[in-house]
Amino acid sequence: MTLAEIAELVRPGLARRPLDNSLKFDCGPDGMLTLRGDTAVLADSETDCTIRISTANLERLIKGKLNPVTAFATGKLKVSGDMTVAMKLGQLLSR
Repeated sequence: MTLAEIAELVRPGLARRPLDNSLKFDCGPDGMLTLRGDTAVLADSETDCTIRISTANLERLIKGKLNPVTAFATGKLKVSGDMTVAMKLGQLLSR
């Protein structure tokens, strides 16, 4: 799955519960997905929090097949910036 397809999966959750802050998924060579308010764009911009994660693990995370706490604890995702913003990821993932 591409980052553009993942962005499409995320948009309905953002429409229901827009983020108060900004969050960026850094997927290395595959690119970056930035979430701000109710938008999800493929861009590298200044954000409150950055999550480094592989595209494959991001897909699993968004589909609910990877627990964010477990992913953090096992090093499958790394957070920099405001950790409280990363904690809001749950509102986006709940369907």
